Amino acid sequence: MLSANIQEQINRELKKYPVDQKQSAVMSALRFVQDEKGWISTDDMSDVADFLGMANMAVLEVATFYHMYNLKPMGKTTITVCTNLSCTLCGAEDTVAHLKTRLGIGLGEVTADGKFGLREGECMGACKDAPLFTINNKRLCGRLSNEKIDQILAELDKS
Repeated sequence: MLSANIQEQINRELKKYPVDQKQSAVMSALRFVQDEKGWISTDDMSDVADFLGMANMAVLEVATFYHMYNLKPMGKTTITVCTNLSCTLCGAEDTVAHLKTRLGIGLGEVTADGKFGLREGECMGACKDAPLFTINNKRLCGRLSNEKIDQILAELDKS
């Protein structure tokens, strides 16, 4: 069941679209669920589908197509590294290797304390700042070096 807060956010979002186009709010609805819960379960997808009058499969297709949705718990802070061509050519493999070493986890894993999850992502549209990663799909960090990564991790560890 979607919380009252999520339902309220979706209803606000629905005002942006024609009444007969409720499915247009599916991406926002999934984001609201993830913001509240940290990830999106199949039950959550079903609840979103019911709320928007969509087929469950249509919501699943959206949730699995975009890399920004966590379909399993990914820790308090999810770091998603862009590994598309521009970032790879500018050192994304080194970024991933450094994060794996520093966090002690691989891609798709979560640290034992649940603080950090590490994911690989598609292009984030900021190639000029490659290599880069996002933090919880909200903060973009670019022009990464090992020193800058360490500084960011130290900041995140304090919060």
